Parts: sequence; structure tokens; C-alpha cells
Amino acid sequence: MIEALTGKEVVVTANGITYRGILIEVGETEVYLQSETGWIAIPTENVVDIREAERTSG
Repeated sequence: MIEALTGKEVVVTANGITYRGILIEVGETEVYLQSETGWIAIPTENVVDIREAERTSG
């Protein structure tokens, strides 16, 4: 299921922090996101949830 989210905007929760960006890769040691401010690498062991971001209208 995670593979289906690759290339989509996702919300990742880890260590009580919520990250938002385009899911680039889920590796054995890190989850990689491309956000508006740059690249984010989150240790896989800290990730609690990955889900597709809800689209906002506006």
C-alpha cells in the first residue's frame, strides 16, 4: 500500500511531528519527502503513520 503513495502528497507522523510533502521513497532506514522547503529524511523506525494528504479546495 505504501508503494501506491509514491509520488503523491502525503502526511507523515513521526515523534509527535507531522510532515507534509511528496513521498519520494520508503527505504529500510528512512522515509524521503520533497516538501516546499526542501528534502526531508525521516528515520523509518520513528514513523507512526503515512497517509495520503487530504486536498483542500480554495
